Amino acid sequence: MSNEMITPSNDDKNIATITHLGGTVFSFIPALIVWILKKNDNEYIASQAKEALNFQITVLIAQFIAGVLALILIGFVFMGIIWLANIVLCIIAAISTSKGETYRYPFTLRLIN
Repeated sequence: MSNEMITPSNDDKNIATITHLGGTVFSFIPALIVWILKKNDNEYIASQAKEALNFQITVLIAQFIAGVLALILIGFVFMGIIWLANIVLCIIAAISTSKGETYRYPFTLRLIN
């Protein structure tokens, strides 16, 4: 298997872009669906869906921790920061994939390999 990916088609770019943007509203669900459906068919879409899925799982874990910390009031600040970071990073990822680039989210637990 080659380390080099084939240049993605416009459809591939669009699916990857929508997968990243879907996380802003629907959390991990769009990435999970796309990854399950495409993991064996399309290397580019599968890698981007897996990346989005790992990021959204990381966001859920961070939001859970912030929710627990909300009991001592500091969590409310973290909830806002995590929400904003999710929006910004998903938009950056969508822009990258719309150009056919691969995107790796920072601060992400790589739970799905």
